[in-house]
Amino acid sequence: MWLLIGLLVAGYVALATREHEATESAEEPTATPAPPSERLEKEGIVVEFSIGRPGNSGTEQRPLMEGDDVEVRFRLTDATSGLPLRGLSPAAWMDLGQTFPGKPEAQQECKDRVALYLKGLVGIRPLIDLNSYYLLVLNRDPSISVIDPLVGMTGKTSLYATILLERPGADWIKSHDERSLFVSMPRAGKVAVVDAQAFKVTTKVEAGEQPTRVALQPDGRYLWVGNDARDEDESGVTVIDTESREVVASLVTGRGHHELAFTPDDHYAFVSNRDEGTVSVIDIARLKKVKDLKTGPVPISLAFSPLSQVLYVADGKEGTIVAFDGARLEVVARIAAKPGLGPMRFSHDGRWGFVVNTSEHVVHVIDAAENRLAHTLPVGGKPYQVTFTRAFAYVRLLDSERVEMINLSTLAGQRKPTVQGFATGAVAPGLAGELSLADSVAQASTEAAIFALNPAENTTYFYMEGMNAPMGSFGNYGHTAQAVAVVDRSLKELEPGVYATRQKIPAAGRYDIAFLLDSPRVLHCFSAEVKENPALRQELGLLEIEYQDFPVRLAAGAEPRLRFKLSDASTHQPRTGLDVRVLTYRAPGRHRAEVTARELEDGVYEASPELQGAGAYYLYVSVPSLKMPYGELAYRTLWVEGAAKDGPTSPSKRASPQEAADDTQVD
Repeated sequence: MWLLIGLLVAGYVALATREHEATESAEEPTATPAPPSERLEKEGIVVEFSIGRPGNSGTEQRPLMEGDDVEVRFRLTDATSGLPLRGLSPAAWMDLGQTFPGKPEAQQECKDRVALYLKGLVGIRPLIDLNSYYLLVLNRDPSISVIDPLVGMTGKTSLYATILLERPGADWIKSHDERSLFVSMPRAGKVAVVDAQAFKVTTKVEAGEQPTRVALQPDGRYLWVGNDARDEDESGVTVIDTESREVVASLVTGRGHHELAFTPDDHYAFVSNRDEGTVSVIDIARLKKVKDLKTGPVPISLAFSPLSQVLYVADGKEGTIVAFDGARLEVVARIAAKPGLGPMRFSHDGRWGFVVNTSEHVVHVIDAAENRLAHTLPVGGKPYQVTFTRAFAYVRLLDSERVEMINLSTLAGQRKPTVQGFATGAVAPGLAGELSLADSVAQASTEAAIFALNPAENTTYFYMEGMNAPMGSFGNYGHTAQAVAVVDRSLKELEPGVYATRQKIPAAGRYDIAFLLDSPRVLHCFSAEVKENPALRQELGLLEIEYQDFPVRLAAGAEPRLRFKLSDASTHQPRTGLDVRVLTYRAPGRHRAEVTARELEDGVYEASPELQGAGAYYLYVSVPSLKMPYGELAYRTLWVEGAAKDGPTSPSKRASPQEAADDTQVD
């Protein structure tokens, strides 16, 4: 069942499996694979492969080197007409040329490599999966769990990495190219900038007092951060340049929590001031406030429709939605609902605006084409959040485990819209206590699938549209989950017939690039050479860590002696004389403590942290002199006996396949 789910999630997997089975039975054995080339013609189509640095005009002669950001492209055209082939779903993988278990003396054939990748086995993975996407879970403690759903769906371990934050995150947003993740940390007064490829914090930007809500303007140039400061003189927004990672403006707008919206042309930014009863209008080009719009006593949420070019502001106390012309900044409509309004969102096309009403147990639907209330739809509980795919609106309920789905195609016309739903577990999300501002529903890599988090159960469910129930679930390895997001690295059709994605090359060597297309059936391996980058290796001072005699469990009161070996990642020689720090904390983030590790012998270090009380503990290692912060090296977990387990022990990021499988609890 889990393998079937994995095939459905990946989309391409079932197609590729048929390709593998067909080649096993129908194709004659190939003694020696044809040398890979940049252009392939087969089954009536032409595949042109290219890999290079984005923006490189071709005049630069430097070869590809490890650490380079590259764009991998496949141009697919009809061999006869030369017309681009659109709407296909190619799959591809990049891996260093090597042999695999089972054929130690011979180069693995391309089709056999693909078959191994499709199995999703831990330890038998390509170095770069050009079809991959990752589920990110924002935790209540200062961390983000990174889950590989494609591996998890095969019944193996799914925890891929953990990103450590300075303080717990409140809200987050991805850059448009999904290469960066911006996370607000109110208690730190900062925004963490996460490399969404390496899954580590690269920068922390000072972002004013109590930075909470974050939003990107449409062109992605500026990140806007709402400052929910108690002091009126510090309550407003901080504006951060997404390229330089520097603050370009700090603007006082008014008291209270701030929600954010923008005009599609990046002319205006709108900032709500909940305790002032206003929405501030900021000229983005000048980064200057130009007007305060009076909206009602409690502007609880706001959203801008690109279809009507109108800003809609929902007032929680009056129960009204006020519509402002996006150019003239004047009221064009006042839509009456009922008090109790909450978050508001618009569908992707800008036609339908959804406003939840927690008090009335309904969702109000605005028709932006006519600036009127089109529907008031009862739901089976207290709605508190709404998110969208192309086909459905997903409504979360405080007092019910069910997720309500509203079919967007049924909103037009006179008939009652279709409302259906499914259960995510057996516990209402409201039992988790304070809920996050960030979304608890995220669209998966394919448009017709989502991940829905139930924070009260600390579990994320995978659901495909059209099914009666979720098809799988993911635990959170001892952390307490708050919100979910998806980072998609898969191939996308950027222009007719051109399928591409951007990646960072992690290591030097000769890469095989396996390409798979189901219909017409094409399976081929291209190649690319990547050179070593001496400057990069010297700058990073790369280390690898090996935990030695590391206990999985300790008796309460026992003194831990945690040993690990640090070696040079390229030469594998022990690194001596390092200043090594060890961080421990108990899930979900309590009793954080740091100790200094002592060197016992060449490259072998030992730490004896004080573990206060029973429970699950996380352990991270840093080397300040090499500028290697916590999270750069693989972490470990251990249990201090005496507490009930609330999740499986998380394996090291470099745990062996057997260790990873043993440490995993399959839902």
